[in-house]
Amino acid sequence: MALVEREDRAAIATLTLNDPGKLNALSDAMLAELSETLSALEEDTETRVVILRGAGRAFCAGHDLREMQAVRQAPDGGAAAWGDLFTRCSAVMQQIVRLPQPVIAQVHGVAAAAGCQLVATCDMAVAADDCRFGVNGVNIGLFCSTPMVALSRVMPRKQVFEMLTTGRLIDADRATELGLINRAVPAPGLDGAARELAETVSAKLGRAVRVGKRAFYEQSEMTLADAYAHTGTVMAMNMAFDETKEGIAAFLDKRDPNWTQ
Repeated sequence: MALVEREDRAAIATLTLNDPGKLNALSDAMLAELSETLSALEEDTETRVVILRGAGRAFCAGHDLREMQAVRQAPDGGAAAWGDLFTRCSAVMQQIVRLPQPVIAQVHGVAAAAGCQLVATCDMAVAADDCRFGVNGVNIGLFCSTPMVALSRVMPRKQVFEMLTTGRLIDADRATELGLINRAVPAPGLDGAARELAETVSAKLGRAVRVGKRAFYEQSEMTLADAYAHTGTVMAMNMAFDETKEGIAAFLDKRDPNWTQ
């Protein structure tokens, strides 16, 4: 059984975390398959948008705690294994950011700890209105330090710190208010809402969206002056695309652009 299932339809790849018995925990095997799938997408020029969802009752409950406990039997008490786990998980999160295609998290049930980190890492997120989110590791004595990297970059810092130190879950409405997700929709309409967003994005010029996503994350790490200089260069490069020339001409002529990618 594949732990990450991929379905391709109309330039949209849907990835399903498929370990429902463990609430799609990010086990060693799950992380390996997710990384492999993302690597394949990096080279995929046909796919324009990716949807990431979970099978069963939840999106993702975080790391596999049983696996993490089991390595305590190692001579070093598990230190090397834990360090490797968090390094590999962080690498997968960064793969999502580097992926040329926008990634939409389709969230239901619960997204906890590293699962909440996964939602924060995706470029956009649509959730069921009965979904809950949290970085609740502190409840078992494990501060969610790696998840806070992604959360603190998309949410107000004091709200993130409260979540980290209290371990409380927030509902979908609050997650929307704080910027963790784009919107909450009634659970029966979740598939359709995520698909509609993906189709809207996939209808744009894929080449432009790819360079735009890369620039979005690059400029966020720069000073204001450097960010403007960098994005100005990117926009000038984008203007030189033949497809952009056609897109502007189509707009001025009040017609649909004739794009092939």
